[in-house]
Amino acid sequence: MPRMEFGYNPPSGERGQELIRPREFLQDLHHSLDIASQGFGSLWVSDHLNYADEFRMECWTLLTWIAARYPGPQLGTIVMSNSFRSPALMAKMGASLQEISSGRFILGYGAGWHEGEHNAFGYDYPRPRVRMDRLEEGIQIIKAMWTQSPASFTGKHYQISDVHCEPLPDPVPPIMIGGAGEKYTLKVVARHADWWNDLNRPHDELRHKLDVLRQHCETEGRDFEAIRKTLAVRVYVERSHKAALELAAKRDGPSVAGDPSSVRDQFAELAELGFDLCILNFPSHFQGMEDVKLFIDEVAPAFR
Repeated sequence: MPRMEFGYNPPSGERGQELIRPREFLQDLHHSLDIASQGFGSLWVSDHLNYADEFRMECWTLLTWIAARYPGPQLGTIVMSNSFRSPALMAKMGASLQEISSGRFILGYGAGWHEGEHNAFGYDYPRPRVRMDRLEEGIQIIKAMWTQSPASFTGKHYQISDVHCEPLPDPVPPIMIGGAGEKYTLKVVARHADWWNDLNRPHDELRHKLDVLRQHCETEGRDFEAIRKTLAVRVYVERSHKAALELAAKRDGPSVAGDPSSVRDQFAELAELGFDLCILNFPSHFQGMEDVKLFIDEVAPAFR
């Protein structure tokens, strides 16, 4: 089997899984992370405030709780919206978490995409090009504050002047940019990202996105191979191959689904495309975690 690492992305509230029980959520989450932290190299939290009226925890608060409770795995965001926090504040938050977690933080970062969510919380939602320009300036501020003291930056959208971000993070956290827009997003990935994150797609689409990123890297003078390629993947794994496919058919969009043997083969195909980290969410069995246990026992070991 080719090499592949796996991260676990638990629900931070309702996310299309089985019914989330708000009063028992923290207990269920703790149970799920007790299991996942033993079998996954990283734990990830999604950054959404809410889509409508669903129960959902705030990303950074939850990630900080996880950092304190689980001292082993790496910690990441998948992905934080630049719209929700000023880049300078985000840099300070990230540096602080890097210090208290003993260097385990990965900043997953994006431009934000859910217009209704922005409107509900009073954030403006400009056209894609403006959001991408803001994202690019935000990344430059974060990198400056993580490597210089004091740091200054003057852009069209953001400015900082003689900012101290002590302690400077050591090591500097990787920045993983999420998104696959071919005109703007992948250009920003080529310029600034240490890692790139996309959603799981049909393989021909993934190959095309990789080719576009490669072209942007050539234009920007960046080594394509220096950017780590990661995927967010929805997984349905069951003893019964048929049962897993039936669960997957209830949801829209690509997923990895099947019995353990089939799931191993599907992840091997993604590894052959060039992805070496998949960040997984499991829409079924959150309270029981039967599918996660099956994945840890019979899928993940094949890739170590």
